[in-house]
Amino acid sequence: MPETQAEVRVGIIGSGGIAGLHADYYKRIPYVRVVAVADVVPGRAESFIQRYGFTGAQAYTDYRDMLAREHEMVGVSVCTFNQAHHRPTIDALDAGKHVLVEKPMSVTLEQGLDMVRAARRSGHMLYVGFQSRFEAGVMTARRIVASGRLGKVYYAETGGGRRKGIPGGTFTRQESAGGGAILDIGCYSLDTAMHVMGNPRPLTVSAYTGNHFGTSPVYSKQAWGGGVDPAKFDVEDFGAAMIRLDGDACLFFKISWAMHFDSLGRTFFLGTEGGLDMDAMRIYHDEFGTGAHTDVPKQGPWKDAWFRKVEAFAEALRDGGSAPIPGEDILRSQAILDAIYRSAAAKSEVKVEIPEI
Repeated sequence: MPETQAEVRVGIIGSGGIAGLHADYYKRIPYVRVVAVADVVPGRAESFIQRYGFTGAQAYTDYRDMLAREHEMVGVSVCTFNQAHHRPTIDALDAGKHVLVEKPMSVTLEQGLDMVRAARRSGHMLYVGFQSRFEAGVMTARRIVASGRLGKVYYAETGGGRRKGIPGGTFTRQESAGGGAILDIGCYSLDTAMHVMGNPRPLTVSAYTGNHFGTSPVYSKQAWGGGVDPAKFDVEDFGAAMIRLDGDACLFFKISWAMHFDSLGRTFFLGTEGGLDMDAMRIYHDEFGTGAHTDVPKQGPWKDAWFRKVEAFAEALRDGGSAPIPGEDILRSQAILDAIYRSAAAKSEVKVEIPEI
């Protein structure tokens, strides 16, 4: 970078745990300067600025004041809890700022559509922060499927689970999180599978959700951060769904915060010419009935995916580039998440419809 290049000035909305990662990585990028932090809790933004050494940065309790006053600020990281992703993102875009919003993009499909429409209306970047897209394994799997090496991919499974990993704080309340394990960690698995498969259009979803552990006085005590109140736990700690996709394909998804098992299985893709185990990065193919397989080296930039997520935003701000992961690319996954909750509530299969932007 030329020494005469102007610095890129950014702000952070929300100063909770995830904001600390953004702060750490912004500090590692020499041309970025954090100029403002907003948090609704009085004194919290000031403490955050002091903790991370953002000399000269301004603290705000109302992010709208920050957007109005920080004229040289070109981008913001939205690091609020899930239910508060929607409004700050739209307000920032309408104020002429580019946005990196933490996952999930939104709680509902309608909110996601509002955010994408705001980005189009303003002409500014809406970048959804899935650091998993920057993992070498995910990038390698995407290239393998896109190359046609597996033939037609007709089935995939994805998901993950924690044996004992219910988070605390805002994650376990509907009013702040908008959902539980599905929105917290399931959105990663779903985005990865959809991205690797080329983002096919979802058609229908049949889903189940449960919260047997978070509502248990025994197991809720094993949550991270000292436990949760089972009487106030009103989100799911488990979810599973069968998703029918355009092109006569099917995706099976499952996720859990807590369970009496070690694993919910591997992420894999079945094609007419081969199968890919993404965890082992192994392609299975039948050569003369031997059931042969080929191990594929992961190929990608060997950087910390979290850092690369933030760095990609900074580069786009610096160079006038487009969003590394634009909101439009997330809408189909967001529609699936929305349909999972609708299907689970209705206890029946539901159609997935994505209105025109």
